[in-house]
Amino acid sequence: MIQVSSRLEGIGEYYFSSKLREIEELNKTGHPVVNLGIGSPDLPPHPSVVEALHQEAAKPTTHAYQSYKGSPVLRNAIATWYKRWYQVDVDPNTEVLPLIGSKEGIMHICMTYLDQGDAALVPNPGYPTYTSAVKLAGGEVIAYRLDEQHNWQPDISLLKEMVEAYHNNGKGRVKLLFLNYPQMPTGQLPDKKLLKEIVEFAQQQNILIVHDNPYSFILNDEPSSLFEFDASKSVVIELNSLSKSHNMAGWRVGMLVGAATHINAILRFKSNMDSGMFLPVQLAAAKALELDREWFDSVNDIYRQRKNQAMHLLDLLGCTYATNQVGMFVWARVPGQYASGFELSDAVLKNAKVFITPGGIFGDAGNQYVRVSLCSKKELLEEAISHVRQWLEALA
Repeated sequence: MIQVSSRLEGIGEYYFSSKLREIEELNKTGHPVVNLGIGSPDLPPHPSVVEALHQEAAKPTTHAYQSYKGSPVLRNAIATWYKRWYQVDVDPNTEVLPLIGSKEGIMHICMTYLDQGDAALVPNPGYPTYTSAVKLAGGEVIAYRLDEQHNWQPDISLLKEMVEAYHNNGKGRVKLLFLNYPQMPTGQLPDKKLLKEIVEFAQQQNILIVHDNPYSFILNDEPSSLFEFDASKSVVIELNSLSKSHNMAGWRVGMLVGAATHINAILRFKSNMDSGMFLPVQLAAAKALELDREWFDSVNDIYRQRKNQAMHLLDLLGCTYATNQVGMFVWARVPGQYASGFELSDAVLKNAKVFITPGGIFGDAGNQYVRVSLCSKKELLEEAISHVRQWLEALA
């Protein structure tokens, strides 16, 4: 039997991939599950974006291979978008790299910068892809813990200790620091004073910060970029995406913004992995980036209503949570009668046919938490509330 590569050791199937199969089997039994787990927007893109895709796809000249660097139209739109919303100057010719979703960018960055023995600082709890990408690239994960008592923000003194300890062991060096604010899964807003200090820390330690910024527009009136504290782009590269902000998750349109030296280095890897995305998708994405405040307000009005329903559901379950979270999830601590978020999630799925995400899949610092997605219509959220209420009343 041909053995799989050793790089897959310790890399399991993505949690949601296996969980969706379990939910599919439950659906087949005639007891449909209300899935409040995955953050895949159920709302459509703006009609003008869909129309742009339709018009461009109908042209006979738009179906060829595309530039690895992306269409100049999209790169210019990204630069204009960064200036308009983040007040950041970006050179569209040298400092922008369109991506087939920002998830692939995480892998490209790790493969570009990490050698065997190198390490990356990764938040716990945090997006699981950070950890898997570092491991697949041959690097070592150094998890830095976030907790509720410190508002889900890192302790810079501990980061310094971690870096010094790793450098002193003679194995390699810490090259990357993954950062994500507004934070997923906790919904924590960025503390600008702390972000400035983290950038200074990275400059002192010669570490590249990978700032993952896809949630900056969701339930957040003040979107920001980490380049606010690194205008020269010396130690920051930033991932962004149209998946959440523009309801285009399945379109797979992301972006990487950074100094030309970083963009060129990452392009060396990316150009050997894939080709440029379908041109009509790029041109439609450029159209999406032109949308104004009215678009974001309309989307956030819907998420705000859903957030209230999600909090009602969590109240029924006895969970506690911060009301000032942003993003498209609500993160909540489970009540004391449950040993973990996994136990509560399993109980709700088994007894109420409602799936909520256990926080432990984002790292052991999330073991006592669950996450509810706001990517379901209000009718489904009401159905989930009804199912949970009926289950709890039967227990009483």
